[in-house]
Amino acid sequence: MKKQRLGIALCSSLMAICLPAFASDDQVLEFRSMVGVDGHFLGAANPIRNVNGGGLPWVLESAKGNLRDDGELRIKVKGLIIPDSVPGFGFNPAPFFRAIVSCLSVESSGLPIIANVITDNGAEVMKGDPANGDADIRVDVELPDPCVAPVVFVTSPGGSWFSVTGVGSLEP
Repeated sequence: MKKQRLGIALCSSLMAICLPAFASDDQVLEFRSMVGVDGHFLGAANPIRNVNGGGLPWVLESAKGNLRDDGELRIKVKGLIIPDSVPGFGFNPAPFFRAIVSCLSVESSGLPIIANVITDNGAEVMKGDPANGDADIRVDVELPDPCVAPVVFVTSPGGSWFSVTGVGSLEP
């Protein structure tokens, strides 16, 4: 009986220590890969969450980021460019990248909607020569309530997506 009480006391103490750590976790999405626009997703033919793809294919070396429930968004991309397989390219022609967080949400009438929030950053996110396609986007966005199944895009200044959270290749 004494061992049982000791075990219960130990478990209670551990729960008191561990639960606050879980309760304060405000991470909504963490990702370590993105996919460049290509194939059927080029242009306006097949938008994802109402976001049109860039007009030419894009590739990237790496990407990672996270989104927190307070709207803090961090994205690092390396080598996000139009590949040299497209004549005259092999670099990033955009002066800077923006980001879109796309959530499924609910409008005031109770109907489901797609809610897209675009960042208002500018050229300060680019690392080194913008042509290399390296960027570090660190912004706060106002997330809709609720924000379900978030998707993160890296976009042109005008909002066409160049890369999106995911893995694999979109080549046809």
